[in-house]
Amino acid sequence: MAALDQRLRLLACAYAVSSYGNYLNLIALSLFSYEITGTALGVGLLMALRLCAGFAAGLAAGALTARIGRRTTMIGADLTQATAMAALALGGEATPLALVACAVVVLGAGNTCFNVALRSAVPVMVGQEARGRVNGLLVTARSLATVLGFASAAAVIGWGGYPLAFALNAASFAVSAVALLLLRPRTDLPPGTEEPGKPAGRAPRAGRFRALAGLPALLLGLVLLRGLDALASSSHNVALPVVANAEHAAAPAVFMTQFWAAWAVGTVLAHLVLRRRAGEGAWSTRAFTLGTCAMSVAFVTAFLGLPAVGLVLAAACAGFADGWTEIVYTSRLQAVPDRERSRLFGLSATAEQSGFALGTVAAAGALEVWPAVTVVGLFHGAAFCGALALLLVATRRRASAPPEPATARA
Repeated sequence: MAALDQRLRLLACAYAVSSYGNYLNLIALSLFSYEITGTALGVGLLMALRLCAGFAAGLAAGALTARIGRRTTMIGADLTQATAMAALALGGEATPLALVACAVVVLGAGNTCFNVALRSAVPVMVGQEARGRVNGLLVTARSLATVLGFASAAAVIGWGGYPLAFALNAASFAVSAVALLLLRPRTDLPPGTEEPGKPAGRAPRAGRFRALAGLPALLLGLVLLRGLDALASSSHNVALPVVANAEHAAAPAVFMTQFWAAWAVGTVLAHLVLRRRAGEGAWSTRAFTLGTCAMSVAFVTAFLGLPAVGLVLAAACAGFADGWTEIVYTSRLQAVPDRERSRLFGLSATAEQSGFALGTVAAAGALEVWPAVTVVGLFHGAAFCGALALLLVATRRRASAPPEPATARA
């Protein structure tokens, strides 16, 4: 177990490094895209292209991992993205727009395939009982990398320009690929076997499945709510820099750093709390829907013009709820049988990409008409209502149906 824990920590560190590169790239590539295209529309089109590539990859990721294996999928995604970013780094300021567009497609598809493979592989690596702890570790690693990536972007670009930022991103993907090659984590099961620590019970019969994607109704509801949550999250991601520049013009970067640092602390606290919870009840529909409600309230509160202390507390609460919902949601989807898990996470990635893409466009347009707090309130209000509706359905179904095995319970 000690050796397994050490390997998991190394994998989590490699994942944090690649996530840092991703969030550094998110700033650098956006600014570089504006420099190349010269218009905000050009930046938006490239972002839409990236999201469309992620959408398409989500539909294909389940079949891809089943054919070539999850570990191979992750290594291939890392190496492909590293190659794309290295090409941008070498091209520098003279990089043609067509190459930037190709790199954007590779990044969108590669990131989606990597995440689908990683999330669906966790129960195989550690067993069902330990999946929540590992999910929390990965969420914590990514949260810290988010803050570091955003905070260091200006310094990296200012010192070495866009080529340095792209080179660091390429190196981060290479680190992740090398870690997967050397550590060789077990990510796939031999045919006819189940994960270690799989809770007793049987998979639901085909007759219980709904026609859409072959999913039980409540599990499909979780995926749809996750997509609605992504739509809501796009609103505060778009509104935050607007508020920073409008209300904190003297130091917008400080405002952004305070917000995301407090958010990251909240996600770490969520991991520390959830790792002490045991049993499948920790990953229930109720836990996810209530967390979504809390997250929506916290994000709206953060845009009420609070003083610095209030902003930090609201952002920390939002981060706690954000981390809570992601860990609970991921752990719940991982409870399905291995043969269905990659397809389910691919569908989830498609829902999230669609929600975020639609929300980004809609929120940007809404911010031209309404203040930030109104836009964030409307978008997160939709997620809040969706969570309450799913909670009501789940409560009624539980009251009217006999108990089901843990693996089939939503």
